Amino acid sequence: MGNLTVAVLGAAEYASSLGKKGTASDVTLYNLKKGEDTVTFIEPSRYPERLAPLFYAVGMAAKAIVVVDELNSTFGECLMMLQCAGVTSGYFVLRNYISQEKISPLLSGTSLEKYEIIEDNPALLKERCLAEASQKASCESEESFGTVPVDHAFSVKGVGTVVLGLVAKGAIKKHDTLKILPGTKTVQLRSIQKHDDDFDSASDGDRVGLALKNVDVKDVERGTVLTTDPAVKTSKTLKTRAALVKYWHTPLKAGMVLHLGHWMKFLNCKVEAVMDEGDWRKPALTLSLEKEIVHFPGDQAVLTYLENGKLRVAGTVTLP
Repeated sequence: MGNLTVAVLGAAEYASSLGKKGTASDVTLYNLKKGEDTVTFIEPSRYPERLAPLFYAVGMAAKAIVVVDELNSTFGECLMMLQCAGVTSGYFVLRNYISQEKISPLLSGTSLEKYEIIEDNPALLKERCLAEASQKASCESEESFGTVPVDHAFSVKGVGTVVLGLVAKGAIKKHDTLKILPGTKTVQLRSIQKHDDDFDSASDGDRVGLALKNVDVKDVERGTVLTTDPAVKTSKTLKTRAALVKYWHTPLKAGMVLHLGHWMKFLNCKVEAVMDEGDWRKPALTLSLEKEIVHFPGDQAVLTYLENGKLRVAGTVTLP
């Protein structure tokens, strides 16, 4: 069984033509299944009025479908988020007589140059995505550790606490004892479901529903990370280096309040110190976060500034 997770951007409810509507909050999930292969489409329901849903949708995705009806600031912000989040594979669906020649200059020098231009044909998109999901079925992880960032959590009568998430790395198994990060608690994994079917294990890229034993919903809210991997760490103060996007025109300054996005966390952080060392687009930063962020050493996080008007995506930082 292979799963592919796809962010669908640019046209509200376009994903309803691709899959069956599932969990809905500030992001909405649509599910497509054929045989043992599954695709999860994610739309940022509350974007563009809020930036966090765009980050969450893109942060969960391995691929993107970008529907282009208009070349405006929202389209540009989506491109920058995809670039910063490292979503290097995807499709552009061009509508309203927008040609490839019009969008090519905006993609120049970014990883999005590799995206394929495809016709506005949901049936074709579904088949393409299912075929890619099928290819992933043979790529089961052999790692002994596993990590799952939580995106939704709720209580189910007769079952208890259930969380939804994607396996970010490695593999998890039924009855594993998982650390709940940030914090010191642990939890036992009672059962694993993938698109409503029971499994004994799940690995990289799988969309999972996990039933947990002896834990309250409030202890595993969005942004919590469940892991067996000792390499996963937490940080609240970061000494790091930023890489600002080419459309960002203002140097970062001490005292600015930014937001840092990684996995399913989107946190306030204050710039305590800045040193540009001759290149203000690649400054050394000291950041203090409102809460701990969970990560692997060397992970990339997305840096945003919500007060910047039309472009709120500033760039990336490397987590220590």
